[in-house]
Amino acid sequence: MTNKRNYKSNVFAMLLEEQERALELYNAVNNSCYDDASLVEINTIEGGFELSIQNDASFIFDNVLSIYEHQSTYCPNMPLRSLVYFATLIQKKYMNRDIFSRRLVTLPTPKFIVFYNGVEPQPEYSEMKLSDCFLKKDDEKSMLELICKVYNINKGKNKELLEHCKWLSDYMVFVDKVREYHNDREDDKLEEDISKAIDYCIDNNYLKDFFTSRRSEVLEVTKVDYTFERRMKLNYDEGKEDGIKLGEKRGEKRGEKRGEKRGRKQMLLDKIAVKLSKGKSISQIADELEESEETISSLAKEISV
Repeated sequence: MTNKRNYKSNVFAMLLEEQERALELYNAVNNSCYDDASLVEINTIEGGFELSIQNDASFIFDNVLSIYEHQSTYCPNMPLRSLVYFATLIQKKYMNRDIFSRRLVTLPTPKFIVFYNGVEPQPEYSEMKLSDCFLKKDDEKSMLELICKVYNINKGKNKELLEHCKWLSDYMVFVDKVREYHNDREDDKLEEDISKAIDYCIDNNYLKDFFTSRRSEVLEVTKVDYTFERRMKLNYDEGKEDGIKLGEKRGEKRGEKRGEKRGRKQMLLDKIAVKLSKGKSISQIADELEESEETISSLAKEISV
């Protein structure tokens, strides 16, 4: 079964379709206070149903190309994916210019951010580098590098960031409520539990207008997103369980081998002790037991100790 999520968007991406929200998140990430959202140029890659060629959100503001991704499962390939997104965006927007001319083609400065809210424990902040995937490691600084800054936005993490971006904080209330309501419940209850989470947010004024106006769309994409997240978690848990079993099996085999080795050694010690008590020499014992004199001599010292 493929691991691609075959849908056009997710709730995080839906929220970032609005210039005001994009600017609010930009300010929170960059510790800035811009207020003219009309200057935000949304240019998210629309790739139809194949998420592999669609990024969650990207926009240009203040000569910065912000490429934002939301992740509910840890993915070490985000720098590589971000490189593809960046190249696609540049080709789409700037390749009509003459790149062979003597005039420099200028580009907005790219910044790659990942917002993580999965259930697998991750640090509050981390960085992923494109150079981590290079087969040949070099002491010299790589000529091609891309860094993704990863912010964990789960409850209790990056409080300052969430305080400065209310809609992101409200979004996490919705995510947490879906998990709370659907915890250990049957799959056929998922739609009901998502609907309850939407009702909670509307009743308590968490992105009330958004959830009211786009309720059916949020319901559909969250069903797909949550199913994907759960499948990935099951795959992770199954892999972890298989790894433990394999480790136990290997441990049992190693234990058996160690036990056999110790048992053989003890039998040899007992035989040597009996022969020594009869006054036999090391060479005689080695010959009778078909062992080297060096082995017999070393074991004999253990007996005398």
